[in-house]
Parts: sequence; C-alpha cells; structure tokens
Amino acid sequence: MPDPIDPGVDIGHVHLRVADIERALGFYHDVLGFTLTQRMGDSAAFLSAGGYHHHIGLNTWQSLGGSPPPPGSTGLFHLAIRYPTRSALADALQRLLDAGIPLDGAADHGVSEALYLRDPDQNGVELTWDRPRDAWPRQPDGTLAMVTMALDLQDLLGELGELGA
Repeated sequence: MPDPIDPGVDIGHVHLRVADIERALGFYHDVLGFTLTQRMGDSAAFLSAGGYHHHIGLNTWQSLGGSPPPPGSTGLFHLAIRYPTRSALADALQRLLDAGIPLDGAADHGVSEALYLRDPDQNGVELTWDRPRDAWPRQPDGTLAMVTMALDLQDLLGELGELGA
C-alpha cells in the first residue's frame, strides 16, 4: 500500500467548458453568488468565494455554442460546492427556488446533506455541507457508514427562519 497523500491536499478549483459565458455567469454569479474575479472577454471567466483567486473557471475555448456530452459518455459526473454551515446551504436552496432552478435530487448522506442539480450546460452540480466529523456515522470497525436518505427541504429551509417560509 503506498503512503497516503498529505492530509492538507485539497481540490483548488474546477474549470468547465461552457457554451455561453453570459449564461454560465447567470448561474454561478447571479444565482449562486460567486464573485467574478477576472474575465477574459467572452471566452473565459473566473469566480470565487471569500477572496480566493478562483474556485470556478468557465471557458468557451473549445465549446462555444456547443452541446453537453451525450448520456453514457465519460466525463464530469458533478462538481461539489461545499458550504460551511447548514444555514448557508439553506440560503443556496432558497436562491435556487427564487431563480426557478429545479433540483435533480436532495439527499442526507449521514456525513453531509446535499442538493443535486444541473447548471445551464447540464453539468452536474452538488451543493453540500458536511456535518462535523465526530458526528459522521461509522461502522463498528470505524469505517464510514454513509447512507442516501431523502433530505427534508422544508426542514432545511427552516434554517433561514422566516426568510425560508
């Protein structure tokens, strides 16, 4: 067994090919609320949260006007955007509802709660928050015991108080 990767390693950003920069910005910037950090005309844009240089890159370099990959092909299943708290995830859900963006699903995985949807280019997107590690379900041998159960969206919106009502 090789030595495990350094525990400080993380995923820095995702870079997506999109058909239309404006349409993609309408989702990632206008709906989800990421900050535009740099734009390269109509061919690329970079967005972030919290002042990072970019968490999401969008480009049309090889995809301007293109269509999504057909079902049954390889490629990105989904990108996951992790929110720091359950109330921040509730805010994301409210943004989606306000924008009329449908969900593909919503799940409680024991370790996390997640919303699943598609961006305008039909890329899979997971919006999620992780429970504290000491609350993660475990098997008797200590390994994770993740599950997939229905997520109660009304309960999630309850994190917003009267705003989500």
